[in-house]
This record gives sequence, structure tokens and C-alpha cells, in this order.
Amino acid sequence: MRTILTTEELAEFCKAAEAGPYITVDTEFLRERTYYSKLCLIQIALPGDGEAVLVDPIKGAEMSMEPLYELFRNRDVVKVFHAARQDLEIFFVEGGVIPDPLFDTQVAAMVCGFGEQVGYETLVRRIAKEKVDKTSRFTDWSRRPLTDAQMEYALADVTHLRVVYEFLAAELEKTGRHGWVEEELGVLTNPETYIVHPAEAWKRVKTRTSSGRFLAIVRELARFREGYAQSKNVPRNRVFKDDALLELASTKPRNEKDLSRSRLLLREARRGEIAEGIMKAVELGLEADPETFPEVDRRREKLQVNPALADLLRVLLKAKGERFNVAQRLIASAAELDEIAAGERDLPSMRGWRREVFGEDAMKLCEGKVALGLKGENVEIVAL
Repeated sequence: MRTILTTEELAEFCKAAEAGPYITVDTEFLRERTYYSKLCLIQIALPGDGEAVLVDPIKGAEMSMEPLYELFRNRDVVKVFHAARQDLEIFFVEGGVIPDPLFDTQVAAMVCGFGEQVGYETLVRRIAKEKVDKTSRFTDWSRRPLTDAQMEYALADVTHLRVVYEFLAAELEKTGRHGWVEEELGVLTNPETYIVHPAEAWKRVKTRTSSGRFLAIVRELARFREGYAQSKNVPRNRVFKDDALLELASTKPRNEKDLSRSRLLLREARRGEIAEGIMKAVELGLEADPETFPEVDRRREKLQVNPALADLLRVLLKAKGERFNVAQRLIASAAELDEIAAGERDLPSMRGWRREVFGEDAMKLCEGKVALGLKGENVEIVAL
């Protein structure tokens, strides 16, 4: 097995890869101690029985990744990943690039009827008829030297992926569902997916309090925490956790003495740069104009859901999933079914391929234009 450590070696390999229709790619990384993932290893395989290599950005620290990024931009070569989101985030943050065109075998597998968020090992077992050794999965990929077992495990993530990709691509060609996968990949290929705006960070903090002033303080504390975590490249929970953030929004500390009374704040956050940031955030929240207060989206809580209709929609969704051999969750979530039953229509299941497969009949069911019946063990739609 070959490990690439220099820019010249990487450029040579990527040049050879341009001659093929696709490459398979995977990464190994660590994120426990940093805000951004630490890239530890890249695995790439050429089609068929072509070469599979490891690219080591730790041992080859002086190596430029630009040849790989150029390959990612080459629209003549499909870049194949499994469950690509975290891998794509790494490449976007490190190189400002998103592989194009992209193929995600997890998404394709859901479209092809392999279930919801199916794992790589399952696809390898069912399609490639191989078994993946999982013993190296949770090792420390930043440590060097890598063991033979680690390298073999890493390469297996891209060599078996070739068989999985070719099978799924053929299935999509047969069923005419390439467009379905392309639609799903829109989120993964959108740069906004990988940009966390500190001003929006408060929306991830769960609170039942609807007080505008309280939420204004939560917003400023979350903004400070996110910005600090990004600038120092530390996990946001290492700055302070959500429960401490909510406690601070409630107690509104104005000085270090106030901070010292916190039950949940980490000791190192009670002084210095973090303490100053907390107090400034509280001050900004207290001084915020009421017209700028954030509001928690309570729309779902106000929905008047017809429970009987929601149950019928679940039966319809199950029937559609079985008929089209596609994961139900990919068509519509349980929460979305409740929204449809409450009269909402501006939803993903009412657009694109989902509308054709499920949305149109769901609307007819809501409007009393169709009913559901049983023929043997199958659910059928009956026009009224």
C-alpha cells in the first residue's frame, strides 16, 4: 500500500485519476479537542482494480493539497463518498472547495431501498459480499506511525466503495432516479451548510423561556461562545455548556464576583478572556432594543393537527415507501406528516420528486378526494 507524502506524488496520482470516470474518497479525522475537524488521513481509490492510496497530511505536513482540490473541481470525474457531510466540511474549511460532481452512496442507497441512513458496513456486506474489519475504527488517527491494521482498515473504506458505487449507479440508471439523488445532494453541495454564523448560534440552544430579554441575552452569549470557539479552535462546550449558558442568561452576572457564584460554569471561564466575553454579552443582551429581540419558533406548537388524518398519512407514506422501494424518512419525516395534517403545504414533501411520489396523493387524501383501502396485504388509493 502506498502512502503519499509530497506535493509531487499527490499531483502525479491526481493526474492519473483524471483519466477515469470516478474516484472513491474517505477521510479519517479527530474532533474531540477542536472546533474544526483535524484531518488525519485521506484515502482515495481509482476505478475497478486501480490503485488505492493513503494521503498523509500529518507525516507529509509540507505537502500542498492543491492537486487534490483541482481534482475535486474537475467535473469530468465523479467524486464518490459515503455519508459525505463531515468529509465535505473538512475540505470546505481547509481548502474552500466542495467536490463536484458528487455522489453519496448513503443517499443513493436510501433512494434504492436499502433503508434509512444505511451504514457503510451494511452496504459492503449486502452489495460487495465482503466484511469490513471494524477494530481500527475508534483508534487515534493523529498518532504516527500508523499500524498495518489501521492502513488496511482505511483503504477498505474506499476499495469496497467502488463496488457499492457501481452497483448503486446502475440501479439509479435502471430506475431513472438520478434526479432524486441530485436533489438530495443540493444541501451537501451548498457552502452555507458548512458555515456556522455566530449570530445564529442561539437557535441551537433549547429553552422553554419565551421572554424577549432572556432570549436576547442567550443570543449574545451564544454569539460570543461560537466566535470564541471558532477563533481558538476549541469545542464550544469547552468554553461553556448550554446549561451554563442558560444559567448565565438567568442570573445576568455583571462582574467576576457574580460569575464566581455560578454552579455550572467551568472554573477557567470565571476569569480572563472568557469571563470578559460573558459579561460583555450579558451587557449587550440587557441593552438590546426590544424590537431586535429574537423569537423562538413556536409555530409547531400552535399547529392544529388532525390526529386521525396524521395516522392516515403515515399509512400512505408506508405504502408509498414500499411501492417505490425508497426509505420512508427520505420522503417525509413524522413531524412533516403532522404539519400536512394541520394544513401546511410549503414543505419538502410537496416539491420535486417527493411531490410526485407522495405529496400529490397526500393532498388529495387531506381534501377528501381519495381514500385508502386494502387489497390483500397491500394498501391501495381509491378515488372518491
